[in-house]
Amino acid sequence: MNHDNYPDSIIRGVLNTVKSIAMVGVSPKDNRPSYFAFKYLLERGYRMIPVNPGQAGKEILGQKVYARLADIPQPVDMVDVFRASKFAGAVVDEALAMTPRPAVIWMQLGVRDDAAAAKAEAAGLKVVMNRCPKIEYGRLSSEIGWIGVNSRTLSSKRAPLLGKGRQRMSLNRASAAGGATVAADRAADQGVENAAQNSGQSSAIGTKS
Repeated sequence: MNHDNYPDSIIRGVLNTVKSIAMVGVSPKDNRPSYFAFKYLLERGYRMIPVNPGQAGKEILGQKVYARLADIPQPVDMVDVFRASKFAGAVVDEALAMTPRPAVIWMQLGVRDDAAAAKAEAAGLKVVMNRCPKIEYGRLSSEIGWIGVNSRTLSSKRAPLLGKGRQRMSLNRASAAGGATVAADRAADQGVENAAQNSGQSSAIGTKS
């Protein structure tokens, strides 16, 4: 796997397949990037499981916090690493010790550990590094335009949900085998227009929890 450049088919396949995500390093503070990402994915219908030893036993957005991956009582599809790169290897080791193992290890923007990725891939897991699932979901579902993503600047305007409550926007349910989706094509076509509309309401995205 080339971890410098992921085809959209790989990212789309992961986001379409996983249903439960354990976010390691999520913060309970509502002004932190990890909280934003956790809330966004929760609102899109993913079952989000917060992992933070300092908050164990408490709740973040109504979801029980666990101290370690090993403490989670149900299977997890994906482990999202929202910690510095130097801690990624230990998180991967924890994930590999889970029964059953998660299908995906996802390291957030700015987080990369090639040795840990190789270990996970050797065990049959998919690995994505230095990407944010919140940004990738928004891009592929056309919630945000391509230019906004590429500049790593996103609109602060809340994206509308279709109907009430939690709901995933369509990624057209393509498999990891890929091909473009209508949503991705529309995002590309509307990227310039969306960026222009949002230019006055943008904020930078960070990588630390």
